Amino acid sequence: MKKGIIRLIVCLSIVGLFVSCVGKKQAGVKAPEFVFFYAENQPEDYPTTLGAYKFAELVEERTEGRIKIIVQAESALGYEKDVIKQLQFGGIDFARISLSQLAEVVQLFNVLQMPYLYRNSKHMWEVLDGEIGEDFLDAAEAFDMVGLSWYDAGARNFYNSVRPITSLEDIKGLKIRVQESEVMAHMVEALGATAVPLDYSDVYSGLQQRSIDGAENNWPSYESMDHYEVAKYYTIDEHTRVPELQLCAKATWDKLSLEDQKIIRECAKESALYERKLWVEREKQSEKIAIANGTQVTVLSAEEKAKFQAAVAKVYEKYCIEYMDIIEAIIATGK
Repeated sequence: MKKGIIRLIVCLSIVGLFVSCVGKKQAGVKAPEFVFFYAENQPEDYPTTLGAYKFAELVEERTEGRIKIIVQAESALGYEKDVIKQLQFGGIDFARISLSQLAEVVQLFNVLQMPYLYRNSKHMWEVLDGEIGEDFLDAAEAFDMVGLSWYDAGARNFYNSVRPITSLEDIKGLKIRVQESEVMAHMVEALGATAVPLDYSDVYSGLQQRSIDGAENNWPSYESMDHYEVAKYYTIDEHTRVPELQLCAKATWDKLSLEDQKIIRECAKESALYERKLWVEREKQSEKIAIANGTQVTVLSAEEKAKFQAAVAKVYEKYCIEYMDIIEAIIATGK
């Protein structure tokens, strides 16, 4: 019922936009040549959503109004798994997708979400903004999507409602929510916990009703969804740094001239730099808000972190044995 109402609203907005465009044309104002839709699952004030709005603004400005992009936040166009499918057949034009979700379709992307792959955020951006990152963007095209830019999503950490996680023993037996991602599920299982695939929007109720004990995510997601209210133990282990990918449907891309494609790419990369700056600011803000509301923070010691790393080594063997040359290149970057 809710999705039906959302679709009706989207349809009405399209009609309204058409009427508006016709009115402008009649008044002597040139109507857009293209009107595209952009899917985003986060709230309106979230860094990735604000990055999407910046992207739309830049594109409209640099095409002098010929291309208009309408951002639909808060999963108005569907959950990420469904959005990927719609991108592939051209039902949605643009989207920001978590790499974990995308790796279910483009197996190569599993490489970039391997646990404890990066030394820090600087290392990750050296990889993604370099030749390796461009190769990964190009890989999406074989799956009817065009990779445009990398957005920040910070480091993911564990949190739960049962106890502080200070050692490998503490996480064992906990029911941990994961995205619908095989790699993430196997990582959690390798640590001795139980992986429970659950949609992002259902995590709060799952924690509240005790169908899950905890989850893993970055500070802004933990804070913006009020998870600190139902899971106060937050452990900083930075097990993954899973970036977000800004994508265009191949069907949409092929409608554009080479010049417009160039503009779109430039605007996407510029919006990514804007989003990354917002992310760093929001990360600090979210941590402060969560702690002020009772979150107990534990920083995993180097000794314990080494035990976590050893426990998940089998995940590399299962998913990336054929990509070890890429992983070695990533590890060597910036050294």
